[in-house]
Amino acid sequence: MKLKELLHGLDVLELHADEALDITGVQYDSRQVTPGDLFVAISGFQTDGHKYIPKAMENGASCVVCEKKPEAGIAYVLVSDARAALAALGANWFGHPADDLCVVGITGTNGKTTSTYLLKHVLEKTCGAKVGLIGTIQNMIGDEVLHTERTTPESFELQKLFADMRDAGCTHVIMEVSSHALVLHRADQIHFNAAVFTNLTEDHLDFHKTMDAYCDAKAMLFRRCETGAVNVDDAYAKRIMEQAECRLLTYSAQGNHAALTAEHIGLFPDRVEFDAAYEGERASVTLGIPGIFSVYNALGVIAAALALDIPLAKIADALRTAQSVKGRVEVVPTPGKDYTVLIDYSHTPDSLENILRAVRGFCAGRIIAVFGCGGDRDPYKRPVMGKIAAELADLAIVTSDNPRTEDPYKILRQILAGMQDTETPYEVIESRVSAIFRAMELAQKDDVIVLCGKGHETYQEIGHEKHHLDEREVVASYLEAKA
Repeated sequence: MKLKELLHGLDVLELHADEALDITGVQYDSRQVTPGDLFVAISGFQTDGHKYIPKAMENGASCVVCEKKPEAGIAYVLVSDARAALAALGANWFGHPADDLCVVGITGTNGKTTSTYLLKHVLEKTCGAKVGLIGTIQNMIGDEVLHTERTTPESFELQKLFADMRDAGCTHVIMEVSSHALVLHRADQIHFNAAVFTNLTEDHLDFHKTMDAYCDAKAMLFRRCETGAVNVDDAYAKRIMEQAECRLLTYSAQGNHAALTAEHIGLFPDRVEFDAAYEGERASVTLGIPGIFSVYNALGVIAAALALDIPLAKIADALRTAQSVKGRVEVVPTPGKDYTVLIDYSHTPDSLENILRAVRGFCAGRIIAVFGCGGDRDPYKRPVMGKIAAELADLAIVTSDNPRTEDPYKILRQILAGMQDTETPYEVIESRVSAIFRAMELAQKDDVIVLCGKGHETYQEIGHEKHHLDEREVVASYLEAKA
């Protein structure tokens, strides 16, 4: 592709290169550069890509996109924001694939992953569509599963993924859109047919610093979509809607004024039931995932499907056959035992409270919560989560999550600061495997053990390394040892 074509739509401050230059590829990692590539120097949080321009040139880069002028003799394109430029380059390189797809983005602190899978199922059942999925657990092209490292891929990889989905015959794409992705331009160059705001609770404040800034990052999605479905029961809904530049479709499960409402809600150990009411229509909805948050997830999915002109009755029929998602209120087999083990990706204060309250709704015995907090992440939520576990569980076992580069015992002490004024018994066991074993050792008839935080993850991140740890295997190994 000619450099001129590749630069179409970019905000170029200065061009010091031949527009007729043939570009053979685009790279933002100097180690991946091959002769003829365009190298994009990104100013990162841990290192500055401009430092690697000499390495990129040594590897054969023909031109550099940068925010700072390189040394003399190097062909370059000067831009104000290299991350935004990378997104535009990706869209140009792959032929703007998102324009050929119906794209729905789901954002919020909790509920994104489950909602994407539910909506994928609804579209497949109601439209016979081949649907791409982009999210935390995995990416999918129809039924094909692709590994993923982050909720929203870097912009260039994201554009490639859209192109792969388009070329494979996908008509729709459902994607989780993180606040990081919006701020860091990963989700640029995408027109969203619909978007969903699930909720906003404390998370990622190490990056955003304040809840208002976190909310404003989410609100960016509603300035680039046609219809925005908003949960008006959330405290930040008003701020989201004030910044929206799209048609709004509101939903509520608390009787607040909204276009779509859930009425006659029934919560059961294995499902939720409610009547969905929208513009004079009603449909009975049953979803086989317990907890009030499942009602909200279902409402968000219904709202998104309505925005795509799918009839309410068909949406409700499709939700009846939807399955739970790995690591989201997932029941782990415990043959021969009279207690239950659940795995849930509850790693924020709100998600921890949600899962424990949901379990309380059907637990006939005690709730045993096994939880921790991730290292190198927002430290302010640690005592908050300790307090929540102490208030809502009957027994808490505090352990490590992904300590990363932090001292795990420091994290544990910060969690315990929120548990000091409680009568709820708790134990501290740093080893996550030992903590799970201890919970199973203590479990009695009708108890529910909730393994909080890891969800779909099959590793534990210690230092800069990921060590294999699948909680399903841990539970199975305990049962095998006892047998």
